[in-house]
Amino acid sequence: MDTNGVKTYDIGELLAMARERAVPVVRGIPDETLAAPTPCAEYDVKALVNHLFQVIVQFQRLAAKEASDFGDAPDRVADGPEWRERLADEADRLVAAWSAPGAEDGTTGAWDMPARLVGSMALLDLTVHVWDLARATGQDYPGADEAVVAELAGAVDTLAPTARKMGVFGEPVPEPEGASGFERLLARTGRDPHWR
Repeated sequence: MDTNGVKTYDIGELLAMARERAVPVVRGIPDETLAAPTPCAEYDVKALVNHLFQVIVQFQRLAAKEASDFGDAPDRVADGPEWRERLADEADRLVAAWSAPGAEDGTTGAWDMPARLVGSMALLDLTVHVWDLARATGQDYPGADEAVVAELAGAVDTLAPTARKMGVFGEPVPEPEGASGFERLLARTGRDPHWR
């Protein structure tokens, strides 16, 4: 889509951008860091990988307007050493699911939310949780594509009040001077962009 010379990306296109940044980080997670803490205080690396797996699989279902289950996350890491490639494969399926005709149309999920906003939630997890994993495991993360940050800025504005009440987002942290758009986004979700 092109409106007034500004390209509007489909969620599938944005997820593909996020996937390109996510997969190298996932492949680079050393086994010895699985018990390390992450910027997401309630998760260590292994638990966050399992949460990300669950998100990626369940948001595929939401793209198809199917019921989802965000209960306890199964331990996919314990299923064997190929978990990194399985997560990459599921990320491919997530991109395909949200690229399918009609995925962004109408509403989806138990709360009957606009489908594009639900897709943006998947994008947020695939972007921010991968940053969490990169930080926790000492990897570089170059930030998100400008188009992804633009989409997520609007989604965070919409989701933040409820997400904070539910404990999904922390209170916003002060934005570092000269912060990038991605760092400002992290700060708005309650993350310290310079977490070590």
